[in-house]
Amino acid sequence: MLEYTDKLFILFFMPKVIVFGNQKGGTGKSTLAMHLVVSLLNKGYSVATIDVDARQGTFTRYIENREKTKLQNPSILTPNHTAMFDTVTDSISEMEKSNLDNFITKINELQNYDYIIIDTPGNDNNLSKIAHSFADVIITPMNESFIDLDLLVKIHDLSSNDLKPSTYADMVWNQKKERAIRDRGMIDWIVLVNRMSNIASKNRQELDRVLTALSKRIGFRLAKGFKERVIFRELFLSGLTLLDRDATTSQMSLSHIAARQELNDLLKALNITDKQ
Repeated sequence: MLEYTDKLFILFFMPKVIVFGNQKGGTGKSTLAMHLVVSLLNKGYSVATIDVDARQGTFTRYIENREKTKLQNPSILTPNHTAMFDTVTDSISEMEKSNLDNFITKINELQNYDYIIIDTPGNDNNLSKIAHSFADVIITPMNESFIDLDLLVKIHDLSSNDLKPSTYADMVWNQKKERAIRDRGMIDWIVLVNRMSNIASKNRQELDRVLTALSKRIGFRLAKGFKERVIFRELFLSGLTLLDRDATTSQMSLSHIAARQELNDLLKALNITDKQ
C-alpha cells in the first residue's frame, strides 16, 4: 500500500493523466506515446510528459531529438518533458517514499496542463506502479503474440475458458485499488495489439478471441490496433511523427494514410477532439 504525504493535493480540476504501460519491452509504448503527444499538441492542448523509464530513456531521447529538429523548424510543437529516476538509497522503504514524494511534487507542478502523458518501463518497478496509480487512462500496447498475452492472462489451453489474470493484469488491478483509496478515482484501461502483421492469420483470430473474453473478466476495453510500419521507427532520429507536416519528404503513401487513420481511431477511443 502506498503511503501518501501532505504533498498530495486533491484538486477539482486536474490534468488528464494517460499512462502507457506494459511489463514487456518492445511493444511500441514510447512511439505510440509520442504520436499521442503530437496529436494533442496539434489539437491545441497543453501537454506535459514524464518518462519514468528514464534509465532506458527511449521516450526522453525521442523528445530530445524533436527539440533539436525544432531548432531548424520553430513551428514544431514540443511538450514540457521530465525524466524521472528511482531514488538511490540502501533502504527500499525510503526509496519508495522518496519516489512517491517526488512524483506527487511533479504532478502538482503540472496542474496547469491539459494532459500529462507518461511512459513506463517494460519491467516491474516502484516508479511505474506509482505512475499507474495516478492514471486516468492506461494504454497497454502488446505485440501480436501469445508471449505478450502471457503478461495479461495465465493461459495453458486455448480451448479452455479458464482465464486468470497474470503478472501485469494483477499490478494494474492493485493500482486501480490504490487510485480508488486515494481519491475515489477510476482508471480506464485500454489494450491494443500493436505491430500487427499485414496478413490475417489463425494466430490473430485466436488472440482476438482470448482478448475479447479476457476484457470482460479483468476490466479493460479493446481498441483498434496498429500494423507493423517502418515509418514509425524511421522518424525517431528526427523526433518527428506521422502528424508532422515535414515528417516525410516524399508523397504520403497508402501505408502512411492508413497509419494516420489508426492514430485517429486511438483518439476516438480516448474521446479526444480539437480543443474548444
